[in-house]
Amino acid sequence: MIERRSWPPVAELAESVGRGETTATSLVTTAIDRWAELDDELHAFCTPTPDLALVGAARIDAMVADGRPVGRLAGVPYAVKDLICTKGTRTTSGSVRYRDFVPSEDDIVVERCTDAGAVSLGKTNASEFGYSATGTNPLFPTTRNPWDTRLTPGGSSAGSAAAVAAGMVPFALGSDGGGSIRIPAAFTSLVGFKPSMGRVPVYPGCRDPGHPGVSGWESIEHIGPICRTVDDVCTVMSVLAGPDPRDRHTIPAGDVSWDTIVADMHGDPTVVGGLRVAYSENLGYLAVDPAVRAVVGDAVARLSEALSWNTTRVDPGWDEPGDEFTALIMSETDLVGMRRIVDDIGDQMSAHLVAMLRREWSAEDFTTATMWRKSIVNRMAALMGEHDILITPTACVPPFEVGIQGPSVIDGRDVADTAWQGFTFVANLTGQPAISVPVGFTPDGLPIGMQIIGRHLDDATVLRVAAACEQVGVHPMRAPAGRIQVA
Repeated sequence: MIERRSWPPVAELAESVGRGETTATSLVTTAIDRWAELDDELHAFCTPTPDLALVGAARIDAMVADGRPVGRLAGVPYAVKDLICTKGTRTTSGSVRYRDFVPSEDDIVVERCTDAGAVSLGKTNASEFGYSATGTNPLFPTTRNPWDTRLTPGGSSAGSAAAVAAGMVPFALGSDGGGSIRIPAAFTSLVGFKPSMGRVPVYPGCRDPGHPGVSGWESIEHIGPICRTVDDVCTVMSVLAGPDPRDRHTIPAGDVSWDTIVADMHGDPTVVGGLRVAYSENLGYLAVDPAVRAVVGDAVARLSEALSWNTTRVDPGWDEPGDEFTALIMSETDLVGMRRIVDDIGDQMSAHLVAMLRREWSAEDFTTATMWRKSIVNRMAALMGEHDILITPTACVPPFEVGIQGPSVIDGRDVADTAWQGFTFVANLTGQPAISVPVGFTPDGLPIGMQIIGRHLDDATVLRVAAACEQVGVHPMRAPAGRIQVA
């Protein structure tokens, strides 16, 4: 029997179902009850599918009763970001144009979760086509942060983070083209993992030219889990990871043993002792909230002492970006198709997205962005040649009020309303593994996350360091305050 508003580890839930000690139906019913109680206030789900979830749970229970094998995620309820395709269930991407779009096939990650016995509770809210790091779109009510419903949970995987933070589901799938898994994890005191590029295949998302808006971001988009713990991340990754011919970027499996990462760490965080750690509190140019600097700096100091790290403060050396990241996104966007959508329903689209699409981009804008990306990749490679990991804050600020793209002033400096996202996009440009882990709170009790970036393809070290944060005690296992709480 699951205690109200709490979930045991994902692996433990699935094993309990597989042994017949509990049923998938009981787990899914608990998730449905929590969704029904909380989501009118949080708006985490945009297309909940409780009836389908019960059917899926009954299928798993029948397999167990018949003695048939069930998968690593047997009976575990989860949620799917609305930018990830789901066969037979609408996938709107937060757009009025796709209000009634029902994909004919699942994204690969959904296939794999289904094959592993997980049961989807439905689709979670996201910003329109993922072009924002908040949970606002023109189609559905704005997603709210369980820690304070006046605030954003971050985005674009807003609903996935809110659903896990509020205890509706044990884990959720998110996508990350510039921080969209890590930022909402930081804003809701969760663990959000963006694996190495190609570690988890993406299809048909980003790769179907028949759907403008859905087909963009191919070279920077990643899919990964949002969870309560690193242990749960590793369990889910054991299902998601592995190559698929439908994604030309995928890489061979076998170099990471997901099952042993946390097991190796239990009781011995010194497995990651003695690392060469680069720490940057602002990348040399970002305005960062003083509370964020203090909490993350304290976490780095505590870890460095406990684990005998050789920690060096660094400024990686690339210039502060201007429009290059936006230009890179636009170069991977179906501008012809998207501009037709703007001509048709532009008054029903997010204003910042319309402005991006209507801008007169030049070939030079796009090639400059490509050269800028190459420069960052090269500088990062040089930095990681001398260090095992790079640690930064995940976001420049704590959660802020809904209804804006971001604060215009940080630590007394006037900034663009997207400047607060400046720590995360770099790992998308390089394809390196990166994770956000919770490391503390502001004086007002709002969550703060720390980002850990690893060497190219070194997902295992990133996850081991994240697990060490839990064991050393800088990963606070604390519930959202206020009326919505998680045990």
